[in-house]
Amino acid sequence: MKGEGGQQKGIGSPAVSAWGESYAQSRTSGAMRFASNQKEQISGLEAELRRAQAVTPALMAGMLALAEARRSAPGSCDQADRIRHLIRAEAWTDGALALLEFGLPQWKLRCITYEDSEWFCSLGKQWPLPAWLDDVVTVSHPVLPLVILTAFVEACAVTSCATEAVRTVPSVQPAVHDAVCCDNFF
Repeated sequence: MKGEGGQQKGIGSPAVSAWGESYAQSRTSGAMRFASNQKEQISGLEAELRRAQAVTPALMAGMLALAEARRSAPGSCDQADRIRHLIRAEAWTDGALALLEFGLPQWKLRCITYEDSEWFCSLGKQWPLPAWLDDVVTVSHPVLPLVILTAFVEACAVTSCATEAVRTVPSVQPAVHDAVCCDNFF
């Protein structure tokens, strides 16, 4: 890639890193605005992933924004900084795996295989259970980091749907008075 003055700009150059950081910051602030409407954000990322042929800093920044919007635990800033460092280094597979661990700590990588020019990635919530008993997300893509990112977004969609379903169930208040047995056993 040629920069100003015909200089060659390589991987990890200041111009690429600055662009990735500014885009990540804009996407992160955008994620805060869209935190109330994660379905829209997830569907936008799904569409980006369907069109993608390779991982870009912008795509990874969008994924990180989704993960940060979903998670506000103490100590998560260090993990997010580590992912940003991996994005600047263009370590896409390591970044995707770190993003999975950061954004969905309850989901685990069950299986990742390469077969017939296609990568298959399977995520599950409860590792020791067989796949038919667990909530499993299985996706395929020709590019390894993109298959991990696609599985991440699918798991986010499943998790947000499950959270929505739980929120719509009315809560039942416990009885305030004592229970008394009224049967006559004589």
